[in-house]
Amino acid sequence: MFRKKPTVQEQLRENDRTMKKTQRDLTRDRDKLEREEKKLELEIKKAAKEGNKQAATVLAKQLVALRKQKTKSYSVGSKISSIGNQQKLMHSNMKMAGAMATTTKTMQEMNKVMDPQKTAKMMQDFEKESMKMGMSEEMINDTLDDILGESGDEEESDAVVNQVLDEIGIEITGKMVSAPSAPSRGLGETSKSRVTDDDIEKQLAALKDL
Repeated sequence: MFRKKPTVQEQLRENDRTMKKTQRDLTRDRDKLEREEKKLELEIKKAAKEGNKQAATVLAKQLVALRKQKTKSYSVGSKISSIGNQQKLMHSNMKMAGAMATTTKTMQEMNKVMDPQKTAKMMQDFEKESMKMGMSEEMINDTLDDILGESGDEEESDAVVNQVLDEIGIEITGKMVSAPSAPSRGLGETSKSRVTDDDIEKQLAALKDL
């Protein structure tokens, strides 16, 4: 039956489990070697007390070989730990590489959606149309001012009003003087001084009574 190939993460987890199991096995073996080491040491001391030099020598050789084996066990365990740490670092680097790949893909998609040249053209078109709208609004306002005669100059407007009142005063000077509601001062004084809204209303009222 076809077996699916494990992913990198699955393989890393499997390797981690294998190394941990190996470390446990090595620890058990070293425990056995240490117990055997203590046993040999006791037997060597016993043979030495009994004066059995030959037995003590044989047991001493066994003790040396056992200690060498224990040293190898520690060395192998140290290498396995180093490999485990390297694997963790590799796994971390792979995660960072994956994150960078995802970010790169996201940026590529964003660049496709937001084309820099297209976006710049849109901004230029917006600026151009805004300028056109501003110019059109200014032209319309100028045209309306011309049609409605709104100069915006207060002094010029006052001069026009004074001129109109002077013309009216010249035409109806005699009538304005004899009018009962007319002001006590003459039109000449009114035209020379600054005309107010009250002055205009009084003169218009006087004209209605004529």
